[in-house]
Order: sequence, then C-alpha cells, then structure tokens
Amino acid sequence: YMELKDTTRDYSGALNLTFQNDNEDTDTVNWEDLRDNSQRTENSEREKNVHTNQVDEFINIDSDLHENKHDSADDEKLRLKGVLCAAFILAVIFWLIFDTAKQGSRQLISFGGLVMYILLMFIFSKYPMRVAWRPVFSGIIMQFILGLLILRTKVEFEVFNWLGIQIQTFLENSDTGAKFVFGEKYTDHFFTFKVLPIVVFFSTVMSMLYHVGFMQWLIGKVGWIMQIFMGTTPIESLVAAGNIFVGQKESPLMIQPYLPYITKSELHAIMTAGFSTIAGSVLGAYISFGVSASHLLTASVMSAPASLATSKLFWPETEKPKVTLNSGLKMAKGESNNLLEVARQGASSSILLVANIAVNLISFLTLLAFIDSALSWVGSLFDYPQLNFENICAYVFMPFSFMMGVDWEDSFIVGGLLGYKTFFNEFVAYERLAKLIHNREMGGSMYINDVKQYMTVRSETIATYALCGFANFGSLGMVIGSLSKNAIHGLFI
Repeated sequence: YMELKDTTRDYSGALNLTFQNDNEDTDTVNWEDLRDNSQRTENSEREKNVHTNQVDEFINIDSDLHENKHDSADDEKLRLKGVLCAAFILAVIFWLIFDTAKQGSRQLISFGGLVMYILLMFIFSKYPMRVAWRPVFSGIIMQFILGLLILRTKVEFEVFNWLGIQIQTFLENSDTGAKFVFGEKYTDHFFTFKVLPIVVFFSTVMSMLYHVGFMQWLIGKVGWIMQIFMGTTPIESLVAAGNIFVGQKESPLMIQPYLPYITKSELHAIMTAGFSTIAGSVLGAYISFGVSASHLLTASVMSAPASLATSKLFWPETEKPKVTLNSGLKMAKGESNNLLEVARQGASSSILLVANIAVNLISFLTLLAFIDSALSWVGSLFDYPQLNFENICAYVFMPFSFMMGVDWEDSFIVGGLLGYKTFFNEFVAYERLAKLIHNREMGGSMYINDVKQYMTVRSETIATYALCGFANFGSLGMVIGSLSKNAIHGLFI
C-alpha cells in the first residue's frame, strides 16, 4: 500500500514526492531542491502577473486617453457650433435693427413689440430657468427668414402672390355646384350659398390629396425641416407642419397612436400650433370675404415655427420624450379603397364643419348684438350710449396692436378686431375686417360721426396676420375635448 503525501500543486516535474510503505522506512527527500524549485516557479508566476497587470493598465490608460480625446473633440465641436449660432443670431439681430431703422420708427416699434412679447412669455413661463433657447431663437429666426423671403424679395413675393391668385381662382370652381343647387341668385345669400360651399369643395380636395399620399409627403418634409433646424421632437414638428394645411382637430389625428406617450410640453406645443394657424378648409372662406389670399398663406406658413418657439418658451421640456427620431414615426392613413369614395367621404365630413360654422356665427352675432344693446343701455346712464363690446376690447387690446406695428390711429380698430377674435372667433373678426377693406376700396369718407370707417393698407395687413389663427375660448374647449378622447386626458389634470 502506497500513499500520495503531496500532490496539491504541479511544479512541472520539479517537485519530489514522498512515498511511504508499510514495510519500509520513509525515504529522505531532498527538501532544499524542492523549496528552490517552488520559489523559482512562484517568482516566475509573480513576474508574469505583474507584466500582465502593467499591460492591462497601459491598455486602460490608452483607452481612457482615446475616450478623453474623443470627448474633448465633441466638446470643441459643440462649443464651436454654439459660437457660430450665437454669432449668426447676433448678426441677424443687428441686421434687423439697422434694416428696420431705415424703414422708419414704426418698424422699430414692431421690433420692440417682439422683444416685449418674448419677455412676457419668459416671465410667465412654467419653468423659466429651464428654457432651451435653441428652439426659441431658431423658431423666431425661421419666421424672419420666411418673412424676408416672401415679403421683402420680389421673386418670392410674386410667387406667393401668384399662388394666392391661383388658389382664389381654384376655389371659384365651387360656384358651379352652388349655382346648380341654389339657383342663379345664390349670391343673394352670400355667406350661406357662396362661402360655405367653398368649405365643402376644399374639404373634398384635401381628402383626395391625403388618399394619394401627397399631403403626408408634404407635411412630413415641412416637419422634418423644422425638426432639424429647431431641434424639436418629431411629434411637435409634424403636428405644427400639419396645422398649416389642416385644422387643429385633424392634425393630432396624424399621430394618434403616439398621443398616449407625449409629454406635457409636447401637448402644449400641439395645442399652441393648433391655435396659431388656420385650416385649409376655412382659408377659402376668408379669401371669399375679400382678405388677401397671399397674406393668409404667408401667415399660416410663418406661424408654424413661431408657434413652436413660443410654446418652448412658455412651457419648456423637462421630461425625456418617449417618441424620438429613432422611433420610426409614421402618420396615420385612411382606410378608403378608391378616390371616388374618398371624395364622397370628404364632402360628407364637411357637413358637420359647415353646420358648426353657420350655427356658431348665428349664435355669436346674436349674442354680440345683445351684449352691445346691454352695454349701450348702461353707457346711456353715464351719458355714453356709444359703449359697446368692440370699444371695451379696443381699449384692452389697443397697446398690443400698437406694439405689433399698427398705426396709432388704427390701433383702436385693430384692438377691437382682436377682441372679436379672442372672445368669439376669427370668422366674426375677418367679417368685420372685410367691411373695413371694402370701405377703403370704395373710397368713401374716412370718418363718419367721429368713427373711423377704414384703415391704412399696412394696418389691414398686420390685422390679417394677427387674426390668422384659432386662438379663442371656443376653440380651447373644442381642442381639450378632442384630445381628451384620444387617451391623453390625464395630461390635462
């Protein structure tokens, strides 16, 4: 019987083993050689480990240096980009100051009004210390660029003017259907049989353009440009672009599957974009009033980036958006099978819109007449029977209209129009503006019984831009109800 006394370590043959036999004495082992071999082996392994650790440390240090160089390069790029953006913004600001100074004091007042509105929104901001200034300044600059290209360059102005004329001519095709249904004297009831059929016709055309995919492509391209330039989220950019062409109830439906995942800041941006623009379906109605088609088109386009700028200033993003550029955002599509079915559905869907427009105008104008009568009675008690709702709104909104660049003599009238738009709707305001434009074109007396009958062309233009939007209390309730039905009612709490 033989017993293995030590086999716990392998020293590559250098270790001598001790065996014990029951019938024999224990052999003497050369322990000194054993210790020397063990020591050499341990030293060799220790040196190997030290060398390995040094190599690992060198690799880690080299990797850290590479990452630090990469991070520093990124930081330098960000700083350079920030400096270039700041320089560009300052250059634009100084150019605007000198350019507006050449035009006269009224342009300087408009520029001061812009600064005033920005300061007011910053003061009343939800999180003023967390404002991301890139979308704010880039949105304002984008609006200025669009305005300069459209209004200050001859080519772009002629293009938009031509486009406005073509749209006006295109919308006149609705007269054929109105004449067939209502007779030759359909214009005797101008609003019902002339204006409202335009809404039906435009709604039909827009539905057909959606079916062939043109509107999705156009809205997607415009939204992509705003997203890249302003740094806004895909949802905000897409809805803002959509509001140029469709209404504030329809545009959120393009991203309906993503509505439950939006942040409060994105919700605020969606609502602001809806209030800042008008729908294409009612654009034709305003044009039929006699309002400039080119200015209405320009106002709708310029309001899209401006709405995102004001929204990001008033309610900055403090959460991490769940829907990003990598989410593969897709717009909802219709389920119709052919173009004729789409045209029929588009015409049918406009019935509710036409009915709402007619009913709201009847109710608002009737209510306005009652309020004016009541205020006139109250005013007569103080020897001021001219008191009415328009006068009260004019005094309230007069400073704001003046800071927009309206002539001081016309700011009282524009203030009243802003009151009509805010407390009733833009239809009432544009109908009143159309009367003022008609009075100027007829060339009558400017004052009758000390009441101004029309404004300058400049004041009419500014009023056209100021009234172009759905910002009123009626639209606020409608949008809250519409978005609440789309599974995001918790965000309103």
